[in-house]
Amino acid sequence: MTRFSALGANARGILFMMAAIFLFTIMDAMAKALSQRVDVVMTLWARYAGQTLVVFLLVLPRLRVVLRTNYPWLQALRSIFLLLATTFFFFGISFIGLAEATAIIDLHPVLLTLGAAVILKEPFGLRRGLAIAAALVGALIIIRPGTAVFSPYAILPLLAAIMFAAYALTTRFVGRDEDAWTSLLYTAAVGGVILSLIVPFFWVPPDATAVGMMVVIGVIGAVGQLMLIRALMTAEAGVVAPFAYVGLIFATIWGYLFFDEIPDAPTFVGAGIIVAAGVYVWYRETRLARGAA
Repeated sequence: MTRFSALGANARGILFMMAAIFLFTIMDAMAKALSQRVDVVMTLWARYAGQTLVVFLLVLPRLRVVLRTNYPWLQALRSIFLLLATTFFFFGISFIGLAEATAIIDLHPVLLTLGAAVILKEPFGLRRGLAIAAALVGALIIIRPGTAVFSPYAILPLLAAIMFAAYALTTRFVGRDEDAWTSLLYTAAVGGVILSLIVPFFWVPPDATAVGMMVVIGVIGAVGQLMLIRALMTAEAGVVAPFAYVGLIFATIWGYLFFDEIPDAPTFVGAGIIVAAGVYVWYRETRLARGAA
């Protein structure tokens, strides 16, 4: 028995989650670098092509069963939400720092809580409302509208957070009746098909370096997705979810090493508020779920 297999299920799940986030942040850094060589749509296509390939190969033995869905239009809608989230984020990081963009998109868990209360009528108390308000204040501290350092491109990761929350909300709804692999396959396939149809209109001849980066982005995105799947299959979602915030640490490191980006003090303050609010919301939801069990 290896040391890894000797670990408990939750410990292995946490390691899988951290590996997934590590790979996703490397993919984001490469996407930012690649945006300086080719159109961002080409980068998006490379990312989705890799994910589509790995998911298709994983479900191939039972493809006919996995393709069955009770919510075809809702599956398409949630897939479009995720595609828009990825698009907004990739365009955002091509203009602003990785750490800033990552901190802003980390709003999505608290936005999901708000959406679940409004649309799914899930419990929503004063403390959750204060946590959401605090997270939004944290985002405003980072974006700083109306100041000299404000960049309109900072709105893009905010839009990405909103779209990701909408994706998670619709996923939570269909997840009540659908196989997780069904949702995963539609997510990859819808985005892959849409981008394959539009990428010819944005295609510019890539040099050898750009081709290599596109391939690596596809591979890293696919392996990262696989690690995320393993994390959620190995451990409880409530256990691994908070570790997604390590992505902010990785993004700060990659931004400094590869793009000479050093977040200023307000960015660190705003990011800290967002993470604290997100962890608190996670804690409240996990506690309520255990109480209801």
